[in-house]
This record gives sequence, C-alpha cells and structure tokens, in this order.
Amino acid sequence: MGASPYPPLPGQAAPGAARPYVSFAEPEPYGGATARVRPFRGRIRPGAVTAATCVVLGLGLIGGAVTGSWLAGEPTDGPGSPGAFTAAGQLWHSVPVDQLFPPTVSGDGAGPGGSDRTWTRIAVAPDTGCKDAFDPLLRQALAPVGCLRLLRATYVDATRSHVTTVGLLFTKADAAGMTSLKNRFRKEGLERRTDLLPLPYAAEGTDAEGFGKAQRASWTLSVLTDAPVVVYAVSGFADGRTVAAPLPAAEAMKPDSTTAAAQAGLGHEAQGLADRVERGLRKTVSSSTEKPS
Repeated sequence: MGASPYPPLPGQAAPGAARPYVSFAEPEPYGGATARVRPFRGRIRPGAVTAATCVVLGLGLIGGAVTGSWLAGEPTDGPGSPGAFTAAGQLWHSVPVDQLFPPTVSGDGAGPGGSDRTWTRIAVAPDTGCKDAFDPLLRQALAPVGCLRLLRATYVDATRSHVTTVGLLFTKADAAGMTSLKNRFRKEGLERRTDLLPLPYAAEGTDAEGFGKAQRASWTLSVLTDAPVVVYAVSGFADGRTVAAPLPAAEAMKPDSTTAAAQAGLGHEAQGLADRVERGLRKTVSSSTEKPS
C-alpha cells in the first residue's frame, strides 16, 4: 500500500472447502488444583435455610444479569464475570467450527437502509497461528495481548458479489490487558488507520480467491474486554477489483459516503458479519457457563 502516512506505533517492539466440524490443535508457543469440599454433617437450623435460600436466589439473579449482559454485548469486565472470561478463552479448541462460524449467517436489517443480508461460508482457514495473519503494524499493535490462536472464515453475500473474512483472535491476556488494549485503540484511533487493516483469507477455488491486500475495501475491529478475544472483519468485491482508499466500516456506513465501497454496502458487510459472529461467541460462552438447576 506504499509508505504509511502514520507515525510508528509508540512503545512497541518489532514483532518477531471447509469441513463441517473442526477440532483445532494445541496453541503454538508464543512467548490448579481443585479444592475438595467436605460434607457437612451437622444439623441445619431453619434460619440458616432461609439465609441460604436468599443467597441462592441472589446468585441466580446475578448470574442471569451476567448472561444477559453477554448476550446484549454489554461489558462485564472487571469484577463482573471472571468465569465467563476464562470460558471464552478456551472456546477455540472445544467448540465446533460451525458454532463459531455458521455455514449460513442471517443479517436481518444489516444492510444499507435496514435491508436484510445473508452470508454463506465458503472457506475456513487451516489451523495456523498468527504469524502471517496481520499486516506488520497491526501485529505490532496487538502484540501486548499475545496470540493464543486465530480462527478465520470467509463468507460471500447472497449475490456473490461481496466477500468478507471474519476472524476471532484468542489472546493470552487477562481482563486488565484487554481493557488496556481497548483503551489504547480508542484513544489513538487505531481502528481507523488504513495501515492497520486485517488481512483477508483468500481460499483457492472459491469466490474469494482474488481477495488480497489490494482488494480490501472496508473493515472493523473490536477489542473485547469481557473475553480474551479480538473480533474483526474485512470486506471486498468478489470480482477482485482493487480499492485505492479503504474505509473503516463506521465511515463507509454513513449515508453521505460516496465511495464505491460505501455505495456497495461493504461497510455494512464487514460490520454486520462481525457483529453476528461476536453475538454467537457470547451465546456460546453463556451456554458453556450455565449450570443445571
């Protein structure tokens, strides 16, 4: 894309057709004991039963609130739900690919003017790490949270004219590390920099085989704070045309945006698909942390 118009990132060191079910391997190198509960053998007073019932009801309300926050996409970082945070970080090796990247994704109201969208998965990336998955500066910006595993899939829209790669970067960071990275992206506007675009996954023999660096038209990237995950999507034209000036999805979705990518709705493609994959991730975490009543 030529010389970057942006200054180097401060404070960073230089970074050193799909199956229906995929089991991902152990993570590449990048960089408790269970307590036994003794049975209680004494008598339980009625007052203690009442107190215990109140505690159980209270915990149930708290658990319901946490699950609701996850499904609604509200932050639950900090003291909110450490169990859900931990569970989310383990999904990459324990959940079928069809659950994280469904074969078909419905986007009701996700298109321009509230039009509906439908995306069909055409490729799932092989089980690899993060080494060649990002442009160098983006890899450098994400380095503080580390790379545990990167999962990617590419979709095509119903007209087969747009292609979008969506990714889930599972990091090695704790909640504080994810919050710090999110704050930095927001304060420095890193999610809007055109030298920090995610790379597409172009699978041979599919509508996305010509989807390379020069074809990236719009993108979105979200650093979660209630899970050790970075969610992103990047979209382009399926005919392989180059795009001289890619736009962040938020800019491309503005009604007054006149670029070809914006007019084609590629900002909506990236944002809509990323949002729905993120929702699916949250739903999966909520299901994995629910306990039988």
